[in-house]
Amino acid sequence: MTAPTRSSPRTGKLLFALISRLHLYIGLFVGPFMLIAALSGVAYLLSPPLEEWIYHDTLYGTTRGEAHPLADQIAAAQHYLGNATLPNAVRPAPELGSTTRLMYSEPSLGPSEHRAVFVDPISLEVTGDTTVYGTSGILPLRTAIDHFHRQLLMGNVGRLYSELAASWLWVAALGGAVLWIRQRRSLKALVSPHRTRRRHATLGLILSLGLLFFSATGLTWSQWAGGNIAELRHAWGWGTPSASTALNDTDSHVVDEHAEHHGHMAMVATSIRLEDFDRALNAARQAGLSAARIQITPPGTPQQAWRVAEIDRQWPTQVDQVALHPHSMAVTDQTDFATFPWAAKLTRWGIDLHMGVLFGIANQVVLALMAAGLVTLIVWGYLMAWRRLQAASGQRFPTITEPWLLLPLTAKLSVLLVSIALGAALPVLGVSLALFVVIDALRWTIKKRYTVRSLNRIP
Repeated sequence: MTAPTRSSPRTGKLLFALISRLHLYIGLFVGPFMLIAALSGVAYLLSPPLEEWIYHDTLYGTTRGEAHPLADQIAAAQHYLGNATLPNAVRPAPELGSTTRLMYSEPSLGPSEHRAVFVDPISLEVTGDTTVYGTSGILPLRTAIDHFHRQLLMGNVGRLYSELAASWLWVAALGGAVLWIRQRRSLKALVSPHRTRRRHATLGLILSLGLLFFSATGLTWSQWAGGNIAELRHAWGWGTPSASTALNDTDSHVVDEHAEHHGHMAMVATSIRLEDFDRALNAARQAGLSAARIQITPPGTPQQAWRVAEIDRQWPTQVDQVALHPHSMAVTDQTDFATFPWAAKLTRWGIDLHMGVLFGIANQVVLALMAAGLVTLIVWGYLMAWRRLQAASGQRFPTITEPWLLLPLTAKLSVLLVSIALGAALPVLGVSLALFVVIDALRWTIKKRYTVRSLNRIP
């Protein structure tokens, strides 16, 4: 058989066969991980109403009366805790009838977790005491679902599952779109009796943009690809601005790297008065922070300012920040979302859209429908693969190696270079692709030996 030349029309057919078989591999081996991510994602998106119901008495309090200052609310929490510990952050009640959240760090808690004491700002009653997680401050129910969605409750090892699903999802979506476009040119495909295949292809095309979005935003949270994305954003100046709390004026103390070992941390705590939380809130309002949802973070060292940040990530997004001098409460630094680079804005919006908070309930419903569509695609894909296995013996099931070997040298090198580049940018994709290649090469070798033996048996 003559090897195809560079300009041979067979090259396109071979590349199409390569994409088609890789699409099949992705479905067979990565499909289960995508299925878990989609189902757990649906559970997360539908959990806010359930969380509101379960923790209603914690999140809501008295609806009539005048709210007490933050100083009184913190004092009520101190009385409840039995000590004068100051909170690491305070989230004032965003509206009448809701509770103020006082957040404390404890050694037993994991990363991004805080112990939250909820105080009714009107009655000063402590309505709840529980663990909250992340910037969004989700409660234990959604925290458990979130951890399962991102890491299967297995920590950093479990994060590989979600990174594997996110790394391959965009490849599957683009590959499916290419297959749909190619098959639409074929009259045979248009009149194909395989209704499941047509439905799978059509639904996949409809969801393709959404699947690309899921993949791109999901990778920003991943362990390996996420690290590469963060480095790229930093190198290109696409990082998210944040108000600096560093103090450099004459009122700040001399920097001491060992302050925590000889009482300076205690000095910071004792130098903060409860009334300072109200002063910081008032100063931030005067500086232009108008969001109902806001977080006040006191300085942790003598060289730090207060930070007050808007945390309302719905549309329109309110995430402005100010840093305030610990004595005068003058603004020492400020960031406004309106002045963020477009890359930082898109990243913020993309993450919030992925989490279903940008447009509220409408956002959650649309994402849940898209995740349900992905589940349907996976189920149909396995159904088609099963039928294909029934129609063909194991030895005849297609391999990626066959079209690869028939490609001209230039095409082989191009595919190889693209694969190496993707593997370097998305390490989990690269390792799993290498595993696919090894498995496929073994299958091709076994298939070849089987074919040779069969031919040798022919008299």
